[in-house]
Amino acid sequence: PLVAAIDQGTSSTRFLVFNARTAELISHHQVEINQSFPKEGWVEEDPKEIMWSVYECMERTCEKLRQLNVDVSNIKAVGVTNQRETTLVWDKETGEPLYNAIVWLDLRTQSTVEELINKNPGRSKNHLRQKTGLPISTYFSAVKLRWLLDNVDEVHEAVLSKRALFGTVDSWIIWCLTGGRSGGVHITDVSNASRTMLFNIHSLDWDPELCRYFDIPMEILPNVRSSSEIYGWMNSGSLSGVPISGCLGDQSAALVGQMCFDEGQAKNTYGTGCFLLRNTGTKPLMSHHGLLTTVAYKLGKDGPACYALEGSVAIAGAVIRWLKDNMGIVQSSSEIETLAAAAGTSYGCYFVPAFSGLYAPYWEPSARGIICGLTQFTNRSHLAFAALEAVCFQTREILDAMNQDSGVPLMQLRVDGGMTGNRLLMQLQADILCIPVGTTLGTDSAAGAAEEVGVWDLGPGQLPHLTSEKYEPQINPEESEFRFARWKKAVQKAMNWETTEPCSHRNGQQL
Repeated sequence: PLVAAIDQGTSSTRFLVFNARTAELISHHQVEINQSFPKEGWVEEDPKEIMWSVYECMERTCEKLRQLNVDVSNIKAVGVTNQRETTLVWDKETGEPLYNAIVWLDLRTQSTVEELINKNPGRSKNHLRQKTGLPISTYFSAVKLRWLLDNVDEVHEAVLSKRALFGTVDSWIIWCLTGGRSGGVHITDVSNASRTMLFNIHSLDWDPELCRYFDIPMEILPNVRSSSEIYGWMNSGSLSGVPISGCLGDQSAALVGQMCFDEGQAKNTYGTGCFLLRNTGTKPLMSHHGLLTTVAYKLGKDGPACYALEGSVAIAGAVIRWLKDNMGIVQSSSEIETLAAAAGTSYGCYFVPAFSGLYAPYWEPSARGIICGLTQFTNRSHLAFAALEAVCFQTREILDAMNQDSGVPLMQLRVDGGMTGNRLLMQLQADILCIPVGTTLGTDSAAGAAEEVGVWDLGPGQLPHLTSEKYEPQINPEESEFRFARWKKAVQKAMNWETTEPCSHRNGQQL
């Protein structure tokens, strides 16, 4: 028997097929996704392109399986894992999206967030944290949905005429795959729902009070289900009739894929952003150091919900994409390692890539990117090195917060995601954290996602442990601390840059 996973990430979509007994990857296909930036700070994706990429990856993988003489009908289940928080609204009668998907990184809601914070007592961004585990931030779906209702006529009208459906990417994919306007299933799972700010992480359901706070009609929300049950069946294509039986936000999928089923186990995923999750068991633990409390997974209708503390960093791999696409410093992402290694140091150059403000542990939407410590000596190799170091310093900040919250320091970090193939980055990470860093073979978090489809009939103890590589710290802790202190100084310089108060330009135009 085979199991398959759809992995719809921020920068690409993949479809992976695994042997259900050994978790061996049999075949896969990957397609890049276009991001559009219509205005400064705005990030959008086309929902139709997302679905096209899903169908394309599935059909191409099925073709590859046929070439390998593998019977496609052996695929017994499909799981979905997805970029979280990204927000869509579509028309259930026509099946058409009513606007582009607003990506989790998007900053257009900064003024919405400030209005929401100002209307609550004490003007605290943590006003809803007890129920949601989250600070009020541009990151989460409710504020994006509020923006769509306020600014897009089609969305507003569809809500009034009871035609609108809201969903995160998982809901959109599953609705389309199970029939769309002809009987598509409108669901999400607890891990994705817990990222909307409309979900009560204790009662595990949509919260009427939260919906009133954001003024969002509850009838447009999907049904919340566990992360592992049959939601519906594929409606068309080579896999027609196969059950869709798993759904997890990508970071939860990585936690499951890394076998972090026990309280205290943690993993860090290096993708577009960087996400450190620590399993806290069946009790939600509230952070006092700027981390999020999130529902990690709920395996089965009757299974307990498991929670995690999460440190979220907005920009990790995205800084490499920026150096490539915006600055032309490298032609391909893989070049960054060679370029950085040529310098071997950043020579006092520090790069804070606060392109979407700063996420954990600061939650400061007014921060913007900054490069400091430049001299005439600085060249593109130093900049490349500083970009890699930035990913490591940001991880160090969330790891420190995690250790303070849990009181039990992590002695080793398990890592996965696209950037873990960069050996220089992994060595830098070990040096900056002063603890060993371990990568797992086939570590892309989606491999985890597909294992998770298999885990449901296997149980966590039975999957083979894949071989791994370990990076030990190689510099002395004093040097590491010195560099980290410098980084923190650079972070302070990036703060409070973009405030929404209008400042007037010389000729009277607003900036």
